[in-house]
Amino acid sequence: MRLFVALDLPWQVKTSLAQLAINLPGARWVPADNFHLTLRFIGQATSLQAEEIDLALANLRGRAFNFTLSGAGWFEKAGRASSLWVGVERNDQLTRLQTKIETALQRVGIPPEKKRFSPHVTLARMDMPVSPRFAEFVQSHNLYRSPPIQAGHVTLFSSILGKDQPTYTPEAEYALAS
Repeated sequence: MRLFVALDLPWQVKTSLAQLAINLPGARWVPADNFHLTLRFIGQATSLQAEEIDLALANLRGRAFNFTLSGAGWFEKAGRASSLWVGVERNDQLTRLQTKIETALQRVGIPPEKKRFSPHVTLARMDMPVSPRFAEFVQSHNLYRSPPIQAGHVTLFSSILGKDQPTYTPEAEYALAS
């Protein structure tokens, strides 16, 4: 089972993000159903590991909070754009929650995340050189700002890789105290 922990987004926000998709050669746009804010990618897990992960997340203590999506950008690998994203305004509560999740997962034997936490929602995946058209898209959406989004729970998702797009299934939700 391939797992990750994320904040799901309200449908209105997903719809708003889906409207940003344009004809950008080489971009594989993420379907609105798949928009989320990843807090920790876990990867392959056995059934026993999944049970331990579930228990660790169920014991997580965190408070509900609001966050705002803001700006646009891309990640690069070897000079090629790998994904297009909308960022998240700096939010200490989000960072604390992500740290608690990381600690809880390490306690049940999940190796530490190697990448620094960079909160974002992936809009499109690609493997292409950064073109002027691509840079124009990011520049024209750099002022994007969502209404405040309430993070009232954390979701453990499973992911099945498909030919076109992965299929994400919510496996469990863990409430944050209000």
